[in-house]
Amino acid sequence: MTDPTRVRDQPALRTSSGAQWLVVGGLLAAVALVVLLVQGEGVTTVAAVVVAVLFAAMVVVRAAVRRQRTRLTTLAVLMVLIALVPVVALLLVLAA
Repeated sequence: MTDPTRVRDQPALRTSSGAQWLVVGGLLAAVALVVLLVQGEGVTTVAAVVVAVLFAAMVVVRAAVRRQRTRLTTLAVLMVLIALVPVVALLLVLAA
């Protein structure tokens, strides 16, 4: 019994190959890197490095993790982190 409206039952977390996570994660990382590097602050530079490492981790997970559910969940979590790191870094810059 599956309910397709539940977040954990979405096809992107059940049946995907992971390629769509890499494409969207790459686009998100690229936008984040541009925004962070334009700021030129120390915090944003560190955040840019973290974003790049998170995307590299996505690529490694896509290639190395065999269990589909684990791979897709990990890719989703990494993408959320790619979105959160720049927000936190920019909030820190604004608060200073």
